Amino acid sequence: SWCMTSPLILLCPGQGAQYPAMGRGLYAAEPVFREAYDACCVVLVSQMQIGANTSEDVRELFFGDAPDVLVATHLTQPAVFALEYALARLWMSWGVEPVALIGHSVGEFVCATLVGVMSLADALALVALRGRLMQAQPAGSMLSVRLSAAAIANHLDDAVELAAENSPALCVVSGPTPDIERLEARLAADGVAAKRLVTSHAFHSAMMQPVVAPMLAQLQTMTLHAPRIPIVSTVTGDWLSDTEACD
Repeated sequence: SWCMTSPLILLCPGQGAQYPAMGRGLYAAEPVFREAYDACCVVLVSQMQIGANTSEDVRELFFGDAPDVLVATHLTQPAVFALEYALARLWMSWGVEPVALIGHSVGEFVCATLVGVMSLADALALVALRGRLMQAQPAGSMLSVRLSAAAIANHLDDAVELAAENSPALCVVSGPTPDIERLEARLAADGVAAKRLVTSHAFHSAMMQPVVAPMLAQLQTMTLHAPRIPIVSTVTGDWLSDTEACD
């Protein structure tokens, strides 16, 4: 086991952190990682509706090294989930056990699975559905901006909205790509640092509203449980209560 002087909190990021062929080296070298990754792929082959007949086909998609292989949302979200879940299982097999977890977006589903709120099969079905539904929405873009939420509010309009407040001086905005491009140009002219996220859509914005009803219907088919390890709710910013976890 690892000798740890401080408690470890596991953070699982969301879409936008992916890159081509991510996890391929770990899959080849680490049996625990490979077993957990394969467990995800076996379920995903029946959930992603990509016409694949074997789990190997899913892995070929996820481990592809073309620059645009993990841009499409319906591929990226399941791939991010599988990587993070397998990586967490690998760390845990080495004796690195988190005392708490926090996740963003797809990472929240990974955390919920690791702490037992939902089963692996249910989580993968939900993430695959989420990816398909989001992929079907009109295209959009997201922009990380070195401004506070209050400061960026002066630059927003009905089309572009605040998607996330990541720190007192860093936020993310989301909206239709032409509107994001215009905002990006105005910020550059004002000397404000901004960086486009690697996404195909305007996540965490009103453009995702059509996804809500089908997601809710899927959730209502699932059995949810209280977390075995504390997990942070990114809705409240506090610990996720047993009641919230099962709602």
